[in-house]
This record gives sequence, structure tokens and C-alpha cells, in this order.
Amino acid sequence: QSLGLPITDEQIQEMEANLDNIDFKMAAEEEKKLRHDVMAHVHTFAHCCPKAAAIIHLGATSCYVGDNTDLIVLRDGFNLLLPKLARVISRLADFAEKYAELPTLGFTHYQPAQLTTVGKRCCLWIQDLCMDLQKLERARDDLRFRGVKGTTGTQASFLQLFEGDHTKVEELDRLVTAKAGFKRAYIVTGQTYSRKVDIEVMSVLASLGASIHKICTDIRLLANLKEIEEPFEKDQIGSSAMPYKRNPMRSERCCSLARHLMTLVLDPLQTASVQWFERTLDDSANRRVCLAEAFLTADIILSTLQNISEGLVVYPKVIARRIRQELPFMATENIIMAMVKAGGNRQDCHEKIRVLSQQAAAVVKQEGGDNDLIDRVRADPYFSPIHGHLESLLDPSSFTGRAPQQVAKFLKEEVRPALVPYQGKMGGKIELTL
Repeated sequence: QSLGLPITDEQIQEMEANLDNIDFKMAAEEEKKLRHDVMAHVHTFAHCCPKAAAIIHLGATSCYVGDNTDLIVLRDGFNLLLPKLARVISRLADFAEKYAELPTLGFTHYQPAQLTTVGKRCCLWIQDLCMDLQKLERARDDLRFRGVKGTTGTQASFLQLFEGDHTKVEELDRLVTAKAGFKRAYIVTGQTYSRKVDIEVMSVLASLGASIHKICTDIRLLANLKEIEEPFEKDQIGSSAMPYKRNPMRSERCCSLARHLMTLVLDPLQTASVQWFERTLDDSANRRVCLAEAFLTADIILSTLQNISEGLVVYPKVIARRIRQELPFMATENIIMAMVKAGGNRQDCHEKIRVLSQQAAAVVKQEGGDNDLIDRVRADPYFSPIHGHLESLLDPSSFTGRAPQQVAKFLKEEVRPALVPYQGKMGGKIELTL
């Protein structure tokens, strides 16, 4: 109307008055008859708006309705997920800060490795999630509106309506795009926006799924080691047969759903690859399933991970015991260096330590006993020059390097600033629902 088409205020007011007056029963009957969902609703809307019936859907195509709506929904879906992801990062950041200095046994190949700290390990999780936060923001901000493009994307119908006035067609496209809350529209489309867009959307969600699967797998492994556990409620039952069990069912649920989320990206990959020319309809049913499922799945695993991160239980004494089992082997180099400083021969000391280490390893592996390497060092007169320094040489905090400082720097310079846009949206604790 603002661009000069003969549309009356009365027609517009009639449509506005009936926006929420939807006869779904009639729409279902129309769709059964017409076999076309958009036209079923066009007819149903026209039934409510007899004065405006002649102009409803004027110049449009079903993908003008469906695809533009999908883009709005995708944008709004990201806006729902992003604060939830920020909340998880915030909760884990608090956890990392609290345990920034607590030494714990590191693992490579799931074999004992150099010490790290509980907080530093958590920062590995947070870093992945911060990357996901950035990728979700980018994917949302990169979305454009399909806009007003017509049946094959040429805008021919609108050019005809405006009697060949290209400026008015472009202005219509701009106005509709702005009203939908988008800054830009795709200049080129077929009947649909490129299904490559769906790949980008689903890829970042699949990547989030991979991050959460990794985090929750780590928590499940730590639960087996009895070092860290997810929340376990007072009356919760771990197993119907084994009353003592405390199964990490929340983390297992996240892993289960994350695997589903990761596989969903295969749908848009295949859909985009088989679109014929300006479009074909075999995308429609697939997209209605996979796009919705991806956002719903991401939503519930973020809620579940928030619940986990708000109630993680740490067992420092178990962690310390495992360190005591492995640290003597890791301290051998420090012992050699201390002996050399005390006047010993490096090669002689290395051989002494090698023999004692093998003996201690045999006790652990063959007899199932505790690591007694330090007791053997204390009992050997050769090491008497450093007997008084063994406790300091075995201080776990001296084996964690700059882990505490890395946690503080990472949280201050990268994590907290990334959460600033979500301040006021962090909310309270979340309860797990079945």
C-alpha cells in the first residue's frame, strides 16, 4: 500500500484484527482437500477476512511464507540457546576458579601423565564451549532474510505488480526484511534460500554436541575414578539390582542425545546436494524434522549440563591418594637433579632410581600393593643427602606448572568478557526433570 498498490486501510485492519483468529479445524480440512499447507491457511485466513480475501498472498509463493518464517525461527532459536550456553559456561567458570589450584593426576592416552589441576582441566571444557558460543553467535548474525523474491527468485511477479518499477520492487524487499528484524536479505535465491544455510546452522549445533559429549565423557570417567561426580539426589537409585551404585545418568543422557545431535547435520548436507535447479520439494519433510530436532536436542542437553555443572562433587582425598600412587615415579627426575646438586653423579643416581622404580612397579603391578618407591629411596643410604628434602620434592603443587595462573588469565581475559552480553540472563539453578 505504501508503495502505491490499491490496498485499502479497511483491508489491512481486517487482516490485523484476525491475526490470531485461526480456525485450525478448517485449515486441516482445506489441506486435506488441497494437499497444500500454505494454501490451506490462505483460504482459512480469507474466510475470516472477506474484504481482504482478494489481496491475500498477492504476488507471493509458498516459500515466501515458509522460508522467511524458517529464517525467523532459526534466528529466534539461536537467541534461546545462546543464554543457556552462556549459563553453562558461567557455572563451569565458577567451578574452575574454585578448584584452580587443586592438583590432580593428568591423563594422556588415559594413562597417568604429568599433574594438572581440577580447575585447569575444567578450562579445557570451557574453552570448547566458548568456541561454540562464538560460532552460534556468528551463525545467527550471518543469517539473512529470503525476502520478497517470487516463485523462482526473479521477483518477476512483483515487477509486474509495480508495472516495471525496479526501485519499488527493491524497496518492498527492503521494507519486508526490516519489518522481520533482519539487516540484510539474500540478493540471489531460487524459490528457496540456499539449503547451504541449513548446513551452517546444523554444523554449529553438531559441533556443540561434540563439545558436550567430550565434557560428559570426562565426567563419566572421573566418576569411575571416584574423583568427581555429577549431582546425586538423596533418594535417587543408581541401579535396580545393585543398591550401592551411583551411575552418572545425567552425563550419559547428554552423551546419548549429543550423538543424535551430531548425526543430524547429515540431513542438510544431503538435502543441499540434491536440490534441483531453483528447488525441489524433497527438502521439505526432512527439514521440518531435522531443524526442529536439532534445536530441541541442543536445548535439553544444555539444560542437563547446566544441572550437572551446578552440582559437581569433588573428592580431594581420592584425588590426593591417586596422586600419591603415581607421583613418586614422576618425581624421579627431581630426585636426580637434587642429588646432582648435592654432589652426586647423574648416571649413578639414574641407575639407582631405575632399579628402585622397577622394584616399586613390581609391587604395584604384581602384588597389588601401594607405590613404595619413596620408602625405598628413604631406606637407601645413597640418597641420604636429600632425605630431608623428599617432602618438598614430592609437593604436588610443584608439579602443576602454571596451571593456576592459566586458569586466572583465561577466565579474566577470555571467558568473563564473552559472557558480558548475557549478564542478567544467567538465571538461578535448574532442576533436572525426567
